[in-house]
Amino acid sequence: MTSDSKKKISLKKYIGYTIPILLMILFLYLAFHKVDFQKVFQIISKLSISWFVVFILSFFLSHFFRALRWKVMLNSTKQNSSVLNLFGATMIGYGLNSVIPRLGELYRGFFAGKWENISRSVVLGTIVVERVIDILALGISVLITVLIYQGDLYSELTWLKTTVVFGFAGIFAIIVILVLLVKFKEKFYSLIINVVSKFSERIANKIAYVFEMLIDGFSTIKGTSSYIWVISYSILIMLNYGLTAELGFFVLNLQNDFDINYNMAWIVMTISAFGIIIPTPGGAGTYHFIGISVLVTLFSFTNEAASAYVLLTHTVSILIFILSMFLFMGYINNKREKMGLKKENFYSVIKGDKTE
Repeated sequence: MTSDSKKKISLKKYIGYTIPILLMILFLYLAFHKVDFQKVFQIISKLSISWFVVFILSFFLSHFFRALRWKVMLNSTKQNSSVLNLFGATMIGYGLNSVIPRLGELYRGFFAGKWENISRSVVLGTIVVERVIDILALGISVLITVLIYQGDLYSELTWLKTTVVFGFAGIFAIIVILVLLVKFKEKFYSLIINVVSKFSERIANKIAYVFEMLIDGFSTIKGTSSYIWVISYSILIMLNYGLTAELGFFVLNLQNDFDINYNMAWIVMTISAFGIIIPTPGGAGTYHFIGISVLVTLFSFTNEAASAYVLLTHTVSILIFILSMFLFMGYINNKREKMGLKKENFYSVIKGDKTE
């Protein structure tokens, strides 16, 4: 590799790490520049310990449902995959995402592949498919939000309509691509790669890799029963996200000052999710800005009460993810060592092996 190529790669990595941090700083400023933090911390200092415990349990339950859904998706490849290993890999993935956006998706697959001795391409394929399902679920959730909000949501949040239009255009495109991939796999795959390769060989190779992972991922979901379970778990995940969002208000005793209910929490959860999609470390800044905007604009929260809510829910989530990452890695590795199996770490899981 030439020195110019190395410089280009270094510059690309630098930009890739810098832009998310700059976005985070910008949105944190926009979210909190008018907030009285003394009042915010007064609200947080009066949190309910009992509701806090329930909030954490509900938080874990959402991701446990993810592990169960993942197990269903992997059943055709390995029927007896360990829910503990998949749950642990899921929490490791979210822990890394809290620090470096999107890196956790790769490591989640790496750890699950090593711990379960499953082909890396198959595991990563199921993760790509999961993300497609999550996007579809979020799109449907936003439509539900528009229906249950008592008012004109689009006039209250002017940016939302454009986001929804472009979002559903993207979802429709994803569905069309998936249908074509499933029904006309070889012909459609070859056509797209041949067309793109005329403009850029590098982009064509990346698209080919993504398509191969999608094909591998969808090939693991076999039978009507598997599809029903995947859909059912996806619904449970979204419903539990809404419950966790509602519990966050009870942790801060905000039900004493504002009208808190599940519909309201659902609306906050779905719209705030757009902040998580934007690639900042752990959704920091973007989640706070959108969450505060929704609570203040739609539900007449004070800036301080809204800030207390987003700070609590986001900070606790990040801390749980990072702490769980190390706890699950240590626990599963110790368990593997007792069984005479190899421990895995962030370096060892990158190395390929014969199953990959």
